Amino acid sequence: MSKARLVITAVVVEGRPVAEVVATYGVSRSRLYELLARYRDEGEAAFEPRSKAPKTSPRATPPATVDPVLTLRKQLLEAGHDAGAETICWHLLQHHEVRLARATIHRILTRHGAVTPEPRKRPKSSYIRFEAAMPNECWQSDFTHYPLTDTATFPKGVEIITWLDDCTRYALHISAHRAITPRS
Repeated sequence: MSKARLVITAVVVEGRPVAEVVATYGVSRSRLYELLARYRDEGEAAFEPRSKAPKTSPRATPPATVDPVLTLRKQLLEAGHDAGAETICWHLLQHHEVRLARATIHRILTRHGAVTPEPRKRPKSSYIRFEAAMPNECWQSDFTHYPLTDTATFPKGVEIITWLDDCTRYALHISAHRAITPRS
């Protein structure tokens, strides 16, 4: 049973005082009176949960602007041309003298199902990591260039070489060497 139904039933059917119902159910006095007024106006429909979405969206793109975008997308696709947001933006400005942001056009196309969503990255679960089954079965080697502040002794910095056991992730060997540069 919803809280609205409990509160209204407590006041209307059981005849309990408003102060007692407010304290018992933890609703504000103004909310209780709002529910009671809604019950008087609508009856049982007052118990149904209501949408929290705004009733109006004054900044929404008007349908008179949405229709040309969708029509132009369809025409461009049928002609075999690029029908992306950037192209539609250019056509609207050149032929219809309508200036819309590329992002607005993309939102319109996405909202009306004209764009197939493409994930930005592969999910982590799709990565298959190779790992050796036993120690010393496979080693990995890597080197990293590291610049030093002592440019007199090591003007080009050092190269750090690392050998790693793939199974245990144990560092077998780490050494630093002068950076190797080709002779000119």
